[in-house]
Amino acid sequence: MNSIGALNSESRAPGKRRGPLAGIRVADFCWMGVGSMATRFLADFGAEVIKIENRLRLDTPRRLPIYKGVVRAYGHEDANPDPNKGGLHNNYSRNKLGITVNMKTAKGREIIDRLIGASSIVTENFAPGVMERWGLTYDKLQALSPNVIFARMSGFGHSGPYEEYRSYGPVVQAACGMSFISGLPGREPSGWGLSYMDNQAAYTNSSALLMAIYQRNRTGKGTEIDVSAVEAGIHMMGPVMLDVSVNGRVTRGDQYPTGNRLEHPHAAPHGVYPSKGEDRWVAIAVFDDAEWKALAGAMGNPAWAADTKFATQDARFANQDALDAHISDWTRGQDCHDVMHALQMLGVPAGAVQNAQDLNEVDPQIAHRGLFFEMDHPVIGEARFEGEAMKFSRTGPDNWRSAPLLGEDNRYVYRDILGYTDAEIDTLEAEGVI
Repeated sequence: MNSIGALNSESRAPGKRRGPLAGIRVADFCWMGVGSMATRFLADFGAEVIKIENRLRLDTPRRLPIYKGVVRAYGHEDANPDPNKGGLHNNYSRNKLGITVNMKTAKGREIIDRLIGASSIVTENFAPGVMERWGLTYDKLQALSPNVIFARMSGFGHSGPYEEYRSYGPVVQAACGMSFISGLPGREPSGWGLSYMDNQAAYTNSSALLMAIYQRNRTGKGTEIDVSAVEAGIHMMGPVMLDVSVNGRVTRGDQYPTGNRLEHPHAAPHGVYPSKGEDRWVAIAVFDDAEWKALAGAMGNPAWAADTKFATQDARFANQDALDAHISDWTRGQDCHDVMHALQMLGVPAGAVQNAQDLNEVDPQIAHRGLFFEMDHPVIGEARFEGEAMKFSRTGPDNWRSAPLLGEDNRYVYRDILGYTDAEIDTLEAEGVI
């Protein structure tokens, strides 16, 4: 278990970064998942990402009361939030620096111009038009920082008839077709219940940034990146689009989506079945008669298992509803992990449907890989974070600090990077510029 250890001003003070992206400075206007996750990836691997915020208009991740130890609906904002307490912010912004600036003031815009001039990457995922209203076009950025990389991340992209449309994860999922194909047979689409595409599009954004950095290293030239989250979602629809075009099957109907059932090859039972506990489930798949015999034995060879409806794989496949009801009656009284281990020992494919607690506390593979790590924080205390999915033999993430407090790095960035004096910083604070 990695831990930053006891908190003090020295432990949170910015220092020399380590990792493959060390030496790259990012002026980061990103605030929600699709942008903040992308720049977090850069920060994890050594880039100096400077998160730009406004004290008078807190970022949504700071306002959402997803607090450590508190269970609350995702969309319920706290009327008087502690800006340093939000779990979403603390997850998105680890390993980053944080500054505040009021872009409505002339001095604030001057500060940002100086910061961009000292940076090699600028990122943003505002609603369309915000950067233009500030005059921060790609041409302006190039004048401030030659060979700058300007990464823009939005729902529909910054060109075309929808370029001015605002969006967020659930809208993107609907627009790209993912929500339409989700749900149960014969039921209306259920949606995803999570801003899934915020995370997925973030990886497209981080990949684009890495390619732009590589190109600049080769050619010395920056570029403007324009990522559409909807288009990233469409890429994930490939198998469904192939099924429609090749097999002529529609994506909604009484029998589609097929839920957990596998059609090719015939598998029955094949599904996710309720187990002991609240909202606990176990997945079971049987592909042949040998696996069926083993499953029946694990269930104690109940009389119904000898019914001719379940005598062959084809028969079981044709009678899946009745079969699923019997399997559910058995699993409902069993612990999902006990079922998984017992069936796996018999050669029957099975797996517990893991929740967040399982991943954190039970899964031996995740524990071996060391995915989760802990960092301390001045407000929420020690908290656990999910790390990156890749391992390197000669490098790795530089998890040097938990997320910045609001404006925590103002003095370091304005004095040590931008060259303001302490007296000038005091004046900027008094005037409400920072």
